[in-house]
Amino acid sequence: MAFRNLILLLLFVSLQSIAQNKYTLSGYVKDAETGEDLIGAAVIIKENNSSTATNVYGFYSITLAPGQYTLQFSSLGYQTYVQPINLNKDMSLQVKLQTKSQELKAVEISSEKSDANVKDIQMSVAKLEIKTIQKIPAFLGEIDLVKVVQLLPGVTTVGEGATGFNVRGGSIDQNMVLMDEAPVYNASHLFGFFSVFNPDAVKDVKLYKGGIPAQYGGRLSSILDVRLKDGNNQSYHADGGVGLLFSRLSVEGPLVKDKSSFIVAARRSYFDIFFPFARNKNIRQAQAYFYDLTVKMNYSLNPNNRIYLSGYFGRDAFGVGKPRFGFDFGNATGTFRWNHIYNSRLFSNVSLIYSNYDYLIGVGDDYDGFNWQSRIINYSIKPEFTYYHNPKNTIVFGGTSTFYDFDPGRLKFYSKGEKREMGDKSKYTIENALYAGNEQRINGRVSIQYGLRYTNFNYIGKGTAYYFKSAEPNIRKDTIGHQDFDSFELIKSYHQLEPRFSFKFEISDQSSIKAGYNRTTQNLHLISNTAASTPLDVWVPSTNNIKPQLSDQVALGYFRNFTENNTYETSLEVYYKNMQNQIDYIDGAELLLNKLLEGELMNGIGRAYGMELFLKKAKGNFNGWISYTLARSERKVKGINNDEWYPNRFDRAHNLNLVAMYTLNEKIEFGGTFIFSTGTPTTFPTNRIEFQGYVIPHNVYGSRNNTRIPVYHRLDVSATIHLKDKWQGKYKHNIVLSAYNVYARKNPFSIYFRGNPSNPTITEAIQFSVIGNIVPSIAYNFKF
Repeated sequence: MAFRNLILLLLFVSLQSIAQNKYTLSGYVKDAETGEDLIGAAVIIKENNSSTATNVYGFYSITLAPGQYTLQFSSLGYQTYVQPINLNKDMSLQVKLQTKSQELKAVEISSEKSDANVKDIQMSVAKLEIKTIQKIPAFLGEIDLVKVVQLLPGVTTVGEGATGFNVRGGSIDQNMVLMDEAPVYNASHLFGFFSVFNPDAVKDVKLYKGGIPAQYGGRLSSILDVRLKDGNNQSYHADGGVGLLFSRLSVEGPLVKDKSSFIVAARRSYFDIFFPFARNKNIRQAQAYFYDLTVKMNYSLNPNNRIYLSGYFGRDAFGVGKPRFGFDFGNATGTFRWNHIYNSRLFSNVSLIYSNYDYLIGVGDDYDGFNWQSRIINYSIKPEFTYYHNPKNTIVFGGTSTFYDFDPGRLKFYSKGEKREMGDKSKYTIENALYAGNEQRINGRVSIQYGLRYTNFNYIGKGTAYYFKSAEPNIRKDTIGHQDFDSFELIKSYHQLEPRFSFKFEISDQSSIKAGYNRTTQNLHLISNTAASTPLDVWVPSTNNIKPQLSDQVALGYFRNFTENNTYETSLEVYYKNMQNQIDYIDGAELLLNKLLEGELMNGIGRAYGMELFLKKAKGNFNGWISYTLARSERKVKGINNDEWYPNRFDRAHNLNLVAMYTLNEKIEFGGTFIFSTGTPTTFPTNRIEFQGYVIPHNVYGSRNNTRIPVYHRLDVSATIHLKDKWQGKYKHNIVLSAYNVYARKNPFSIYFRGNPSNPTITEAIQFSVIGNIVPSIAYNFKF
């Protein structure tokens, strides 16, 4: 009933009536050189100062009274295009923007309109440009967009080389990472040092930390939406690079000029090619590498229909010894999309989505050995519609349905050809959602965005549901029985309503106040009690024993630009997030290959609150940003820490990031980053027990995360040298010199205690650092 009423509100109540003789202008805005759709390009009507922006497919629509108008199409990095029109009927206008000169492009670090942070209703949203990411120093000189995301306010990581990232006090599984709409369950290579995103194939990156629109759901903390390039539909091009660790190559071009294009991008590490030259036989036979392949193609069937097909395939593989002990993990995704224009005001996209993450550990073979594997697979369909009712109202509505196949873990033993198995059985779920939202401009200064998302999550058979006795907190629950269910038989169902609301008031042309509220629900849970996530962590669904996680977040922000051309952008945001049904574990919990895992889990509540300050210089030869976050993230679970609040493992009170980029001339560019953050919490023993000459650490108060490891800080620098163009300017290339951890700081990842090998009664504190030295690198990049 509530959802139906919202639809009626969106369609009939909230919209201002318009005269019957109004007409609609619509079309696409593209890059003239490549044919790529331009996301977020501004379309401005000079006569009445109304405006709109292109969607993620480059489509725009605006409805006006009949008359003579002057249209201005713009996107930073491109020349502004002005087109006068006589609007006397519904019209379609396709626009191609020319890029600015290389000198001008080099000094802009955003493709959005220069006052977007003040004028747009969105808050708690960050957009990253690939050309910006390419200028920031990177580990071993290899560009990584996830590492750049970690330089934004409100985003942290538990340590060097850790998988994933944390947003506003949330755990890493509370971030939805999307690649062309397909979820990526482990977005890392080499245990977190690199991400799965090939920068040569990425077009747009947007991070939602709050104010999440109704069309997004499934995670509590954030949405990282990564859109891939469509491919150049005008001419063939190649991009690539050779570094110390791996090389990459991408090729793109038209299949049918102006109608169809493709891009293929591949990467592979090659440090394992040196193994055959090692003296040690085991090393000579070892393997250690990762690779990924990103592909995409599109085809315009006619002016109103266009299809896209994209996919990602990547794995990490490690192996040593004979019989070989091996370990590999990886992702595979696929997305098919169909864009359809019903009329000048109604745009739709239907997506079919596949995603698979799995890992395998094994030794030996099917005669003598074992293998352990786990996986999560999902199949989704997502129809979405955008209705451009008038310049003041843009309505988005649609739905999604996803089938999940969870294999939490299965271990197979082989002895002389005989096989035995242990572990948990597969679990199956279906998640459905309906959503609707409207972005409404009340007047020239006030805008609101409101919506509602309804989620239905069903835990189904074929499978076994276990039931547990009540137990004291932090004590393993005993089973009281179980029940077997047939295929698709309902075991447990959950229903949630998720309201979303955002508000913007423009104080002046250069400043605004924004506020937002959103409720989010999460039915997928990552089971891990390690300091940082690992590829061996297990995904499980909400069941009859595991409740969905819920979050309510409110945020308030002040946004201010300086100088006439908005060279300096600033923002100050504060937020408070309340979380329910947060998972924690009893002491000594057995998390892997345990069919009674649900009896080892506990539920608690969480809270996160903080302040984020962001200052960005977006134009000029010297640009970059400063981000500072003051925040806390805490949990309260009955039976842990004496039932009192305790800091999360990823809680960092202070986070400071400095990012600087300087263009000396058209040949040389410099980049630098400095990171400072409070150490993460950890649990130390409060006393010790000596027994028969051995020392047993003991926490007499039962406190959780009662101290912190030392602060983290690091300086990285880089220099990009653009070499002389070849082949009449068609071949462009550069060399990137970089140094990671310039002053060789031994940042602690963790601290643990052990007995002295020569005298067990003496306890030693051991600090583990992932990287403790300067890491220089050189990379060669080319484009033709």
